Amino acid sequence: MSQNSAKPGSYPPEVLVYSRSGCHLCEQAHATLEGLKAQAHFELSVALIDGDPELEHQYGEQVPVILINGKVHDFFRVNPERFLAALAK
Repeated sequence: MSQNSAKPGSYPPEVLVYSRSGCHLCEQAHATLEGLKAQAHFELSVALIDGDPELEHQYGEQVPVILINGKVHDFFRVNPERFLAALAK
């Protein structure tokens, strides 16, 4: 499985965005997260689910999927206040 293996409570928090090629919402989520890096310290990576049958089956059209330390945080859009609060936990 290609899921992020970070443990809860990792520092800095590891944020993974599952994305698809040409996904406008994914691009917006990534841009929002990049902007939030000025307010909070976290590692950010993006993984395309295109061509990964397991991830395509699991997340399909729900992208972007935002994971924090390996746990699903949100789908579709990033709510900055909610995201920052989740990082602070």
